[in-house]
Amino acid sequence: MTSERAYWLAWQQVEGVGPHRLRRLQEYFGSLEQAWQAALPELGQVTGFSPAILERLGTHRRQTNPVTQAETWTEKFGPHLTPADAHYPPLLLEVVDSPPVLYHRGPLPLWTPAIAIVGTRHATSYGLRWAKKLGFELARAGFLVVSGLASGIDGAAHEGALAAGKPTAAVLGCGVGRCYPSEHQALYERIAQRGVILSEHPRTTPPDRSNFPRRNRVLAGMTRATLVVEAGERSGALITARLAVDYGRDVFILPGNLDNPQAQGTLSLANQGAQLVLGVEDLLQKLGSPVLAPLPLPAPPPPDLTSVEQQVLARLTPEPQLVEILLQATELATGDLTAVLLLLELKGLAVQLPGLKYRSVS
Repeated sequence: MTSERAYWLAWQQVEGVGPHRLRRLQEYFGSLEQAWQAALPELGQVTGFSPAILERLGTHRRQTNPVTQAETWTEKFGPHLTPADAHYPPLLLEVVDSPPVLYHRGPLPLWTPAIAIVGTRHATSYGLRWAKKLGFELARAGFLVVSGLASGIDGAAHEGALAAGKPTAAVLGCGVGRCYPSEHQALYERIAQRGVILSEHPRTTPPDRSNFPRRNRVLAGMTRATLVVEAGERSGALITARLAVDYGRDVFILPGNLDNPQAQGTLSLANQGAQLVLGVEDLLQKLGSPVLAPLPLPAPPPPDLTSVEQQVLARLTPEPQLVEILLQATELATGDLTAVLLLLELKGLAVQLPGLKYRSVS
């Protein structure tokens, strides 16, 4: 443990000293350890350090030994990272309001390249299907999928990444020792085993409304791009998108139905310069990732395919076909066919192309 790490922990306990003031201290003194040793009048030269804050700091310094305190921090509050740690998410270090402490549960993954997938809690079947599909394909392409474990789009994105056999990161608005919402308890446990749960709050902190907008800055800050799948006009996902723009990161949106109120916020982002996602391969190309080589088509079909999946797979060819052609060939309802095609994609047996076209993997 470096001494600088101990001083990040000590400084963030001072009431009124948040991420912005900590960044100013670091820039002014060169390190938080040097800032801790500085006289109060010198600290008063730093922008934002009022007499009231300096008075609280003086009391806190007299009562605190940063190095001794840091030795028992994990036992009291749980495993954690500070900006002084080598494993702190590197992109998060670039934002001015990065958390001074980031608590975690689960094995730490490779933080880059990372993509945030966010959206409404009240998602349509279309939104859920695409969130899971994009989570799967981005994870399979080597991206760390990051989301907020919320109901709807967030949960589907995590599910997709796990279905690809890859880790995913969930950023919470409560402590990492709590699952919120409770309906995602099983998903939470799977992420903790194969990915990582993150929060800037100690592990037993309950969820609070004020925590979630702040949580969104972590989502936007630790990722190179934010993908909004579905979002209403007041969705918190729009906060994440705006923060991503502020941080100089890319924003992508999944086109939605004009009649769907849960797509209105997403569509408004298009007027603000967000890039449209026209398909998986299109997104991977825009992200600068090579399109994955198709997986080999097993023969005969894998035994875990249902009869309907085998029927649809038999109609697919190496040449792209419009979904209307497949509807006629299979005589399935539109919703049933698209659901089966998604399952075949997740099993690596089909590929969707722009223009609602599908082909086999062969």
